[in-house]
Amino acid sequence: MRLRHENIAIVILAAGLGTRMKSHKAKVLHEVCGRPMILYVVETAAKVAGEHVILVVGHQAEQVREVVTECARVRYTLQEQQLGTGHAVASALPDVPVECRHVVILCGDVPLVTESTIRNLITDHLTHRRNITVLATAVEDPYGYGRIVIDAAGRVVAIVEEADASEEQRKIRIVNTGIYCVAKPFLTRALKKIDRNKAQGELYLTDIVAVCHRDNGKVGAMVAENAQEFRGINSRDDLAAVEGLMRRHNRI
Repeated sequence: MRLRHENIAIVILAAGLGTRMKSHKAKVLHEVCGRPMILYVVETAAKVAGEHVILVVGHQAEQVREVVTECARVRYTLQEQQLGTGHAVASALPDVPVECRHVVILCGDVPLVTESTIRNLITDHLTHRRNITVLATAVEDPYGYGRIVIDAAGRVVAIVEEADASEEQRKIRIVNTGIYCVAKPFLTRALKKIDRNKAQGELYLTDIVAVCHRDNGKVGAMVAENAQEFRGINSRDDLAAVEGLMRRHNRI
């Protein structure tokens, strides 16, 4: 299926500070192989969506803008309060061009994700005519990841976070990468229906899966083979690990 830039928008979540990095610098400005990690994600997104890339900024927004503007042409959404991933995407929706019918959501701290994986996700999503397609992967040790619960018909039933998972669900090795492709009309409706998490006071993007089920929508998952591609950076150790992977695979 041929992908057209004008039909696809990509939203990149990059508003967080990243306190576990033990730095005053915004997380996405930390360097991997001598370059701010956000540049890898933005440049990969631009190969797929052209100028229909929306970057959600928050902490040190101006510094992030300055770094990105030198290398790519994107739209910016300011998330003044970090109220969760659902809130971040809702903030970005007004900046998604009218002609874009589907939205890919990426994380600014996952710099190893490739153009081919994003394109495969979109193709899988469009081929199966879903409301939501979750990008999943299999890992040996799923501790800390959101588990993808899939029924006998191959439909995604839920994304269950580690803290909420039952003993049986914690055995699931198919996990959420935090990357999605969502039909924009559905996304617009669903984000209005999710509730704030009572403990954290945040809107979680994963809750759109439950909304989709309530609305009898179609949710599926594409399981990618290379789990290393979705290694997120939340600490200095993660930063060193991703840098090692990038050098090993000649991604610099």
